Amino acid sequence: MNSYLKWNETTITGFSEENINSLYNEGYAFGRPNKGYMNQTRSMRIDLSKFELSSENRRVLRKTENLKLEIKDIPYSEYTWEIGKLAKDFYTKKFGDGTFSANKVKELLTTEHNFNKLFVYSTDEKETGYAICFESNEIFHYSYPFYNLDADKNTGMSMMLHAIEYAKEQNKKYIYLGSAQRPGDTYKLQFKGLEWFDGETWSEDLDELKNILK
Repeated sequence: MNSYLKWNETTITGFSEENINSLYNEGYAFGRPNKGYMNQTRSMRIDLSKFELSSENRRVLRKTENLKLEIKDIPYSEYTWEIGKLAKDFYTKKFGDGTFSANKVKELLTTEHNFNKLFVYSTDEKETGYAICFESNEIFHYSYPFYNLDADKNTGMSMMLHAIEYAKEQNKKYIYLGSAQRPGDTYKLQFKGLEWFDGETWSEDLDELKNILK
């Protein structure tokens, strides 16, 4: 697995929305090591005032129209070991052994850590996928998605689109979509209104980002 790109890291003690929004705007994002931990990376976000669904986005949503979203608070009282196993198996298959332990998933979901919303996705009453998220008055951070890899191949994109639509409906200014680290991250560049943090400022130059990710 590639080492994770980070320019800076910090652990905050002030959890006001104003402070958190400001740090996200400087390219920082919450991570999983410990409460208050944030790292500054090549973050990606959508300016939701510019976002609208493309024809390809609509096609994905049509193909997964039975995927339903429920939003739960973290700490999540209905946590079960199966959720931790699903996450561990997903990240092991995608990124290799030791990427994300079931114990860490349990910690993120059952304690007051850095994330406060769990997106629960289901098809036909059966839970299919999850995303561990952070929401403030201004921003939404879609983070750590995982799902049953036997599900429809459009499931991952559909989950992200549901989150983008939710953030827009809630009048958020931005939705953060993690970082641009590896060639596989280029799928996020399809979204209208996308910008990325270059270490100094937010850029809309997607051609430059594609070259970096090659």
